[in-house]
Amino acid sequence: VTLPKKLFAGLSILFVALVIFSGKSHAERIKDIAMVEGARSNQLVGFGLVVGLDGTGDQVTQTPFTIQAARSMLQQFGVNLPPGVNPQTKNMASVIVTAELPAFGKPGQKLDVTVSSLGNAGSLRGGELLLTQLKGGNGQVYAVAQGSLVVSGFGAEGNDGSQIQVNTKAAGRIPNGAIIEREVATSISDGSNTVRFLLHEADFSTARNLAFAVNSMMGPGTAKALDGVAVEVIAPSDPADKVAYLAELENISVSRGAPAAKVIINSRSGTVVFGSEVIVGPAAVAHGNLTVTVDESLLVSQPGPFARVGETAVVPESEVVIEEEEVRMFAFEGGVDLKEIVTAVNRVGAAPGDLVAILEALQKAGAISAQLIVI
Repeated sequence: VTLPKKLFAGLSILFVALVIFSGKSHAERIKDIAMVEGARSNQLVGFGLVVGLDGTGDQVTQTPFTIQAARSMLQQFGVNLPPGVNPQTKNMASVIVTAELPAFGKPGQKLDVTVSSLGNAGSLRGGELLLTQLKGGNGQVYAVAQGSLVVSGFGAEGNDGSQIQVNTKAAGRIPNGAIIEREVATSISDGSNTVRFLLHEADFSTARNLAFAVNSMMGPGTAKALDGVAVEVIAPSDPADKVAYLAELENISVSRGAPAAKVIINSRSGTVVFGSEVIVGPAAVAHGNLTVTVDESLLVSQPGPFARVGETAVVPESEVVIEEEEVRMFAFEGGVDLKEIVTAVNRVGAAPGDLVAILEALQKAGAISAQLIVI
């Protein structure tokens, strides 16, 4: 038993110090830090059937929806199954089809689609997706998909039940497997005389700087920051002129605002990332470990060689060893920056897990104002 318990025991821990310059920020183009409102992709999803499998399809007794889908499909072609008849089709599987409709996608353009098994099909290798409608979040059909699947996974099984598998066999892709049928309206073609830029990361300073840069280039009053994300810009109402106007705007350089002081902790990998904006006030830190080892052993007690009475007995014996590591203390002066924090931690040999505990204690003591974010 180890006290205190290591935060990231058993993990390969990586310590990363990310230095973010807090002085003059370097300029970035608008297209790199913001997007035009409405110029976004949309998720599409649909339910379909894959046929032509080599006996690796759904077990229909356990996936009745596959038979229901097959009945509905056959009825559209004038084939009606007698009531109560459920054919044991092993070459068919129910699947979920997903795709991403890009911004400004036009009817006739093609999309890549991902096909994933919904039932208990063993493999989709060699299958053919039947015509499947892909719908958006509003329930409207925006594309249709069909085609032969490309499945990267494969596997083999032995008669004794042993098997080997590489990647997954229950999902695949169809390159250019969907055709766009409907266009999504955007703010570019709605005839309005304004556009909005939305920052990828909310920051009031960056929004102000963006509006200032546009006004400096296009004239006073052209742009105004509405909040920490949106910046509204006056633009031509004609779509063709608006496109040319946006092409000029998106290449304007903007100074990004200084980031907030944050410490990012990945609890799964043990990665710790913090920037130079993290400042520690006056504080003294002592960090050490106490290890308690309990060793259980069994001793056999037997009667003497000439004793006429007595029985052999098993007697447990416990040995407790307590080891305490040397506790090393180090002090932070007021206004300590990233470099000094890293130097102090490395000097005492603290691991990233120990660093997390130190930072949490410093925050509780009010000696650090950075946000600790665990992902």
